Amino acid sequence: MRAEGTAAVVTGGASGLGAATAAALAGQGAAVYAVDLPRALEVAPAVPGVEYLAADVTDPDQLRAAVATAAGGPEPLRIAVSCAGIAPGARILGRQGVHDPALFATVVQVNLVGTFHLLALAAEQIAATEPDDDGQRGVVVCTASVAAYEGQVGQAAYAASKGGVVSLTLPAARDLAQHGIRVNTIAPGIVDTPMMGQIDEEFRARLAAGVPFPHRLARPAEYAQLVLAIVEHDYLNGETIRMDGALRMAPR
Repeated sequence: MRAEGTAAVVTGGASGLGAATAAALAGQGAAVYAVDLPRALEVAPAVPGVEYLAADVTDPDQLRAAVATAAGGPEPLRIAVSCAGIAPGARILGRQGVHDPALFATVVQVNLVGTFHLLALAAEQIAATEPDDDGQRGVVVCTASVAAYEGQVGQAAYAASKGGVVSLTLPAARDLAQHGIRVNTIAPGIVDTPMMGQIDEEFRARLAAGVPFPHRLARPAEYAQLVLAIVEHDYLNGETIRMDGALRMAPR
């Protein structure tokens, strides 16, 4: 499947992985609808071929409206990419006491339930399109993390939410096979996104040195490149792909 001449919806599309993906898809000729929170859209870059839509991935009604907008244009909706996510850290038992249960629930709600919302609502619209000669209608790409496999100290909520995304991938692919929709997940390692902008250069250098090869942080454009490869590879389905430079995270 090719991106050209299709519509694509990308959550978390105002910055980081989502912005890079939206730009890459638009560069391939897709009509891209980048979904994010209103405050994020205030500083989102203007990109030819990318239209911004305000919606909270934890609110299915808001997200349904955004997906319907993406599906309502002249191009058939074929691609959905879930990049919206948060990564607060907290120990299960720390100096301030027990992990805040509300924080744990929020992380799971955004990272896992929000991913499911896009998966289901995009699938609903994609399933209504005409299939190609192979019966394919579209593809959904989710975002996990290497924390799903090697969660570090303070990542209980984050690792649980991303582990849920990994576990969701295969049954989702099996569920949606009858509709000609593929489902795959990318599990990035340490990516140089705006969330990393809070750390100092010395710590950034130590993080980069811990990656076997190449000795640097991943770039958002490399995530976007992998999304394009998944879109174009029609036989890739039900898979979680690590994009981490062979990194295996230490406990801390």
